[in-house]
Amino acid sequence: MSSNTDVTISGGLDWLKWLITAALLALGVYGNWYYQDESLLMRVLGLIGIAAIAVGVALQTARGAAIWTLLKEARGEIRRVVWPTREETLQTTVIVLVLVLVFALILWLLDSVLSWFVSAVIG
Repeated sequence: MSSNTDVTISGGLDWLKWLITAALLALGVYGNWYYQDESLLMRVLGLIGIAAIAVGVALQTARGAAIWTLLKEARGEIRRVVWPTREETLQTTVIVLVLVLVFALILWLLDSVLSWFVSAVIG
């Protein structure tokens, strides 16, 4: 029963955390506009800092934690992928290019024949 209460309390405070996240992002946009005469480097560093704080607050929510878990699992899946070797990639690319050329020639030939036929019919 206490885990149910924890979810309710967390869910009840999530809206506040999302509000803080939105306010931080709005503050970053406004600050970038307000300090437009300052150095671009300083504004970018400020925006990165505010964005990092906003992401940190967002990750404290239930949905933010779920997104973080999803990203970690996706990274693990990408590590398990067997990527093709350079030779396999080169062979596949050559095959695709040859097939594109063959189909282009077939379409050109078909277009020429149909054009000749229409010209012969029309006169």
